[in-house]
Amino acid sequence: MPKVLIADKLSPLAEEVFKQRGLEVDFETGLGPDELAARAGDYDGIAVRSATKLTAEILEKGAAGRLKVTGRAGIGVDNIDVEAATSHGIVVMNTPYGNATTTAEHTIAMIFAMARQIPAADASTQAGKWEKSKFMGTELTGKTLGVVGCGNIGSIVVERALGLRMKVIAYDPFLSHDRAADLGIEKLELDELLARADIVTLHVPLTDQTRGMIDAAALAKCKKGVRIVNCARGGLVVEADLKAALESGQVAGAALDVFEVEPAKDNPLFGLPNLVCTPHLGASTNEAQENVAVQVAEQMSDYLLSGAVTNAVNMPSLSAEDAKRLGPYMTLAQQLGSFAGQLTRTGLRGVTIEYEGHVAELNTRPLTQAALTGLLKPMLDSVNMVNAPVLARQRDIEVREIKDEEPGDYQTLMRLTVKTERQERAVAGTLFGGDKPRIVEIKGIQIEAQVAPHMLYTTNEDKPGVIAALTGLLAQERINIGAFHLGRNEPGGDAIALIELDAPIDKATVEKVRGLPLVTRAEPLNF
Repeated sequence: MPKVLIADKLSPLAEEVFKQRGLEVDFETGLGPDELAARAGDYDGIAVRSATKLTAEILEKGAAGRLKVTGRAGIGVDNIDVEAATSHGIVVMNTPYGNATTTAEHTIAMIFAMARQIPAADASTQAGKWEKSKFMGTELTGKTLGVVGCGNIGSIVVERALGLRMKVIAYDPFLSHDRAADLGIEKLELDELLARADIVTLHVPLTDQTRGMIDAAALAKCKKGVRIVNCARGGLVVEADLKAALESGQVAGAALDVFEVEPAKDNPLFGLPNLVCTPHLGASTNEAQENVAVQVAEQMSDYLLSGAVTNAVNMPSLSAEDAKRLGPYMTLAQQLGSFAGQLTRTGLRGVTIEYEGHVAELNTRPLTQAALTGLLKPMLDSVNMVNAPVLARQRDIEVREIKDEEPGDYQTLMRLTVKTERQERAVAGTLFGGDKPRIVEIKGIQIEAQVAPHMLYTTNEDKPGVIAALTGLLAQERINIGAFHLGRNEPGGDAIALIELDAPIDKATVEKVRGLPLVTRAEPLNF
């Protein structure tokens, strides 16, 4: 009989689901890392919320025993070492939809509390004061709400805000203008949203692209007296910059449910009169906790009893036989998608995946899912191979497959073409030796490159001196080059470079690369 451990405080309904499905359950919270590591191998599954940290050591010891699956009752899996779990064959599941409404409602509550200074007014009144003139608020009706990220939670915030008769504008690279029209909102670029919004609310995951997105430069682009709300992820806002803006009056108020360091028991923002804070309560309602508890228990039970996989962040819904055969192609598909996704800055309209040669004879559905996962991952932390097609449909992204079993220049080839509101971009890859993924074409330009964890992609005019300037700059910044891949469409035409780096490249260095003569684009890539 499969045995599971509930290691955090979950709704009792989770334990009931496990027992009803015939699983043995231990419910023990507050286990220390050493104790959890010692016992992890005794269980087939471990269910957590956010308090328990499933580190590489714990997962390694669990995998040495019988641990097969971990389930996170919630969206974020920051407390689970997904890479370690994957390397040990442990499935990591989450519940990306169970608390969306609750988090959206908390955002609206924070907007009200900030606009009407409710926490400060409450404390003043209960202290025996009657400072009616001190707490002059602002109406929400007619104000412009800028929603950054219009996924599950963001779209619910949009609906609630429209009900309050607010004007709503949104920034989301994956939001089409048709979908925006259906929601009744206007889609803008981020800088324009910041300039127009009276209130800015964040609903994006914490990724390399979004970390610190609300910094001093972003706040300076806002109208004076803007209000900032973050109920998404700590780290999206540079707290020191927000403090300076609150003190100067550039930002009239802020409402934060999340912080760079949590638990946030000591924070430079604390004590500011125009700040409203809550201790990461976005998903803290009875309804939400029941939803995610039941969902994670059902998903884990399905996997342990029948092998079915739902909402796994590190495993496709495949049989063991298909997984073995498709493994290298899955890697290639996700790399192609990730490459395109990290370069996408405007709304996606469509994605076409072409399968040519041997790969066209295989089951390509999981490959398409893998490509979509890689494509959407830079902006959507909850995306996985199970929900990627659903997320694409929700954003009106047309997905097409084209198969041609006749081989061309390569025995097997996959080409992913992304259509955005501004352009089309294609990237193609193949397998060398049957199992070694390679990128062989970018924007119609031939190139041969192996994907590495840290890379830099550049485009430039094909003229003398560019490579020397680029390598010289990287050397000056003490960034070591592991490999340098070049391609061009014609002599003197457009050229590209895909550069393997030994370590991530920082934003300041990327800006220096962009400033080099003849360089037309430079983007850091992480795989």
